Amino acid sequence: MKTIVVYKSKTGFTKKYAQWITEDLSADLFEVSKVNIDILTQYDTIIYGGSLYAVGIIGVKLITKNINKLKDKKVIVFATGASPARKDAIKEVTDKNFTPEEQKYIKFFYLRGGFNYSKLNAFDKFLMTLLKWKIKHKKQGELSNDEIGMLSVYDKPVDYTLRKNVESIIAYVNHN
Repeated sequence: MKTIVVYKSKTGFTKKYAQWITEDLSADLFEVSKVNIDILTQYDTIIYGGSLYAVGIIGVKLITKNINKLKDKKVIVFATGASPARKDAIKEVTDKNFTPEEQKYIKFFYLRGGFNYSKLNAFDKFLMTLLKWKIKHKKQGELSNDEIGMLSVYDKPVDYTLRKNVESIIAYVNHN
């Protein structure tokens, strides 16, 4: 089976996972800007990875807008974020990014990445500063665990990536 791994990464965490998956599956690796639907249709298994951005998976439209051309393929999407995996959050990401029809053809995985403010572009830094300001002005009892976690890592890079996190994707590709 021919496998391709495509990714879009702002801070490097998604790219790291994409590289590990590529190595484990002997797949071809492309950054999303270097690939199109004509390339994707040449593969049996398509794996797309993107970081989460306000619950949206960056770059995933390459898959969703072309799902009709990919229905006969094994399609996997993974997203990375700084928060620990929680069922309710994963369901929210899945429902926001994929219609019920698309969910029939796309297997979704969440992989914990990290956070590095210094690697963000100017616009994303501005948005994160606004978010930090908004969170800091909440009352202590009103903060969610994710908000408390975000404030604790805002000023220092954190990397939660673990190579073993890709094992579920590798197993899915090899056994389904």
